[in-house]
Amino acid sequence: MSSTHTTTEPVVLPGSRPGKKMVWVPGGTFAMGSQDFYPEERPVRQVDVDGFWMDEHPVTVAEYRRFVRATGYVTVAERSLDPSRHPGLDPRLLAQGSLVFHKTPGPVDLSDHRSWWSYVPGACWRRPEGAGSSVHGRERHPVTHVAYEDAEAYAIWSGKELPTEAEWEYASRGGLDGAIYAWGDDFSPQGRLMANTWQGEFPWRNAKLDRFERTSPIGMFPANGYGLLDMTGNVWEWTCDLYHTRPGDRGAKATCVPHTKRQSLPRQRAAEDAPRDSPGGAPDGSAGDGDSPDGSAGGWAGDGGADEAFEHAVVRVIKGGSYLCCATFCLRYRPAARQAMDSDSATCHLGFRCVVRPR
Repeated sequence: MSSTHTTTEPVVLPGSRPGKKMVWVPGGTFAMGSQDFYPEERPVRQVDVDGFWMDEHPVTVAEYRRFVRATGYVTVAERSLDPSRHPGLDPRLLAQGSLVFHKTPGPVDLSDHRSWWSYVPGACWRRPEGAGSSVHGRERHPVTHVAYEDAEAYAIWSGKELPTEAEWEYASRGGLDGAIYAWGDDFSPQGRLMANTWQGEFPWRNAKLDRFERTSPIGMFPANGYGLLDMTGNVWEWTCDLYHTRPGDRGAKATCVPHTKRQSLPRQRAAEDAPRDSPGGAPDGSAGDGDSPDGSAGGWAGDGGADEAFEHAVVRVIKGGSYLCCATFCLRYRPAARQAMDSDSATCHLGFRCVVRPR
């Protein structure tokens, strides 16, 4: 299992907690992946993971706000696109903004994500639903609308790193090697809901049996075996690994992660649009417009083989599913689940958490 480390590893002893509310995840060997669900999760393979510290919960709005106030950082969604780099693009799509989910009035064709995803000018981590919305009262919710470089910038500032896919999955399992969910094989043990997911008919009727329409505050659901909260459901989480397709895998048609190119929506402002002395930037030192990770014309697109959806994008693995994942459409609130995401994209259901690796 290849990993991509993008920051300098801090020197921390396993017995010394590197920060508040970090949980020690002991190293070990586990069965990564699943044979029972989506093609991109195969094959199951034995992977060794060294012990590390992980944030107890996803980075919250309040935590991200402290970072922004301390550094003046401006997220990708808060930057306008440079019209000279995007000739012919609808001027409305050059504005600052991000991707936002909207429930539909009724059943729709589930093959067309544009029915429930739209690019909303002004949407960002401060205004999750766009102009007129705010994060007031959501300080303990996971921060959203963060592109990869936004998450990495926070990690560097806090002296941490983003987890590899293997680290994330191993931690999510909480010691339950081979279990379907982060808490076992029963979705709702004794009738109790264990994660913030979609209950009902996607994308138009959410029964809200878990009481939440969108994100939920951290700690509303039980921790896993390692004491980690919200490892599945609530928000997808970035990992630092590039997404590599596997021979023969075309991906499942059901996905709750939008792919902006396929929807004729612009990618968010890339590192190449930012001043060279600004925080962030493509993690490999490029402008973020290189070839796809596997050297083909593009990465896996998650909807039946649209490789062109990620052409010229730096594509990374995201894990964990979100509040939009539904058993009948996108059963990805499982440790083994994985999806591809353009590093420059930000959405209303994507966040992150950090790790510290001892040396």
